[in-house]
Amino acid sequence: MEQRINAFEKGQAAMKSLYGIGGYLNKSIVEQSIFHLIYFRVSQINGCAYCLDMHSKDLRAAGETEQRLYGLSAWRETPYFSERECAALAWAEAVTTLKDQVSDEVYYYVRKQFSEEELVDLTLAVTTINTYNRINIAFRVIPGGYQPGQYK
Repeated sequence: MEQRINAFEKGQAAMKSLYGIGGYLNKSIVEQSIFHLIYFRVSQINGCAYCLDMHSKDLRAAGETEQRLYGLSAWRETPYFSERECAALAWAEAVTTLKDQVSDEVYYYVRKQFSEEELVDLTLAVTTINTYNRINIAFRVIPGGYQPGQYK
């Protein structure tokens, strides 16, 4: 596979807006560990190899366990995740796939764990990783070279 375009080099002006969202989310009241879990889960759903490589490395560097990483795609069937993490994962999947147009059932489940402000931030995080996934997949960004914390 050959990379088509380096959007992060050729589209610097466009990418600055995404970096700004990332800066905002870094200051969110939502736990960064939850954001990292949803970044990894959404990247699994979308099949973004670059983001899977990146976020698995960042998660492991932050102390995430192999067991939780390996079980993430089956999070509903494991005891590894807190209720808050499960709610975030349910929201991330619903917003990514738009299955049932993000059902009331999922919304009310998530609202038990997250305030309105937190839910806005969580949604922004989900849509942002979806954007990165689509850029990386469209331009065939090559995985493997990312080092933990490289983009901080």
